[in-house]
Amino acid sequence: MDDRPIGIFDSGLGGLTAVRALVAAAPWESFIYLGDTAHAPYGDRTPPELAVLARQNVRFLRERGVKALLVACNTSTANSMQVMLADNPDLPITGVIEPAAGAAVSATESGRIGLMATAATVASGAYERAIRRLDPRAAVTAAACPKLVPLVEAGRVSPEDPELAAAVEEYAAPLLAAAVDTVILGCTHYPIIRAAVRRAVGPDVTLIDSGAASVGALLRLLERRGALGDTAKTGGRRFYCSAGRDTFVDVGSAFLGWDMSAQTELTTL
Repeated sequence: MDDRPIGIFDSGLGGLTAVRALVAAAPWESFIYLGDTAHAPYGDRTPPELAVLARQNVRFLRERGVKALLVACNTSTANSMQVMLADNPDLPITGVIEPAAGAAVSATESGRIGLMATAATVASGAYERAIRRLDPRAAVTAAACPKLVPLVEAGRVSPEDPELAAAVEEYAAPLLAAAVDTVILGCTHYPIIRAAVRRAVGPDVTLIDSGAASVGALLRLLERRGALGDTAKTGGRRFYCSAGRDTFVDVGSAFLGWDMSAQTELTTL
């Protein structure tokens, strides 16, 4: 048993989709969440820049005594996972790509899988490699979606928002043209706008939440290590963001379903 907190980081609000999944699956686990809103979006940054940011985020969480790390950022997972693993051989680290790829391969019936992700994640090819390791016959159609993270970070998450709806429809078009039956929401921001994505792709396409998939993988890893927390307790919750605390709290509270304000601190990285 290990009651130390789990560390979770993302470029901003997106990793709260993983937080919601963690609280639902393992309410006894404590966590510390870092949203690096000062440097969002990550999706248009270079691999060297992303490595610097990943190291900064891991250092911040390690200084607060986390027992494991969930990299709830597809862009960081795709571009910086090997850096984080090499720097932290003693720390259990789970990313979002392998679990989401596995969930998509299990869900698809046609073998045609769509990916909506940031430009950096798409450019990395990490999802295609992960999917084809599991099913070499799978056909992956990827769409880079640079407009979506800024809209989410600005709190524009309603499916009725005309700019959001137009952007989602634009990015969904090539996936629908490829007749995909499964779409990976390959950025943890995207489940926050799940309703808009669902409207664009229709009711018959399976949507894969990369954050939720990664939580299951992390909990299985902790269980194998005997490092789950005390299930008789309720875990602590702590949030940090590096800019825009008011928007972070407002959008995050609406998404999670509880008031985060007393649990959230603005920090400098």
